Amino acid sequence: MRTANRLRPPSRTALGLALAGVTVALLTGACSLQQATCGGDEYPVLAVGSAGSACVPDGEEPPKGYARYPEGKVPEHEGDKWDTYWNTRTLDAKGETVELPDEN
Repeated sequence: MRTANRLRPPSRTALGLALAGVTVALLTGACSLQQATCGGDEYPVLAVGSAGSACVPDGEEPPKGYARYPEGKVPEHEGDKWDTYWNTRTLDAKGETVELPDEN
């Protein structure tokens, strides 16, 4: 007599769902592999009138020659939208965004 409750190999649907879950986990984990602009207890500041940036401990003001990035335009990871944006721009002494001169 045959039993209907035999163990069957996983179906294609179950295998597909498992692979999709692994893919989502890898993709969401990839964000944590990006190099952060500053450490956990620091914030980034921009060199005024020239290229460059630095990190300042939370609660401290930027050093002379540096300024906070404009609100909403702060880079968080190397290569992100704002990091790329500030590679060609800086702030002038009035706090206005200006293009950096081309390096030839």
